[in-house]
Amino acid sequence: MGTSMDSESERSRQMQCWDGPSIVKSFLVQWASSQPTPNFDPGSGYCDAVIGIGLNECSQDVREFWTKTIKENYSGEEGRQRIRMAAINLAERDGLRLRLPDVICPVKWMHGTKDAVFSVANAEEEIKMFTASPDAQLMTIDGGAHFLNASHPKEVNAAVLKFVVN
Repeated sequence: MGTSMDSESERSRQMQCWDGPSIVKSFLVQWASSQPTPNFDPGSGYCDAVIGIGLNECSQDVREFWTKTIKENYSGEEGRQRIRMAAINLAERDGLRLRLPDVICPVKWMHGTKDAVFSVANAEEEIKMFTASPDAQLMTIDGGAHFLNASHPKEVNAAVLKFVVN
């Protein structure tokens, strides 16, 4: 769901995908510390960025729920370390494109048309790279956000169930 097989590359950005390294760089600098940070809190700026990128638009209740959840999950020194590792992954993840010809199972790629991170055009190009898969399908979900299972859970759950049962 809402992914890319490419690294955070120039090609990816030319396909209208996000610029992950630029987006997370300021957070990585902010979260670096050689001293323990028992009172660490990722801050509202980070929460707003994640919620905005992942859900696009949402109600105030949903925004408050996810802000509280993110802050609880990433609080204190252990939380700071986890969030830094996740952000480093977003900034420096490697690509999977050269491995795709080795995928021999069916593939169901679901992608929201309003994904703010990875474009549908990118998904349309990359689904074709699963050349050894007996059935590689791209399903776009109209209006779906990057966190597709949160923005369109009924559609995602129905598609997953149909894919697994068949």
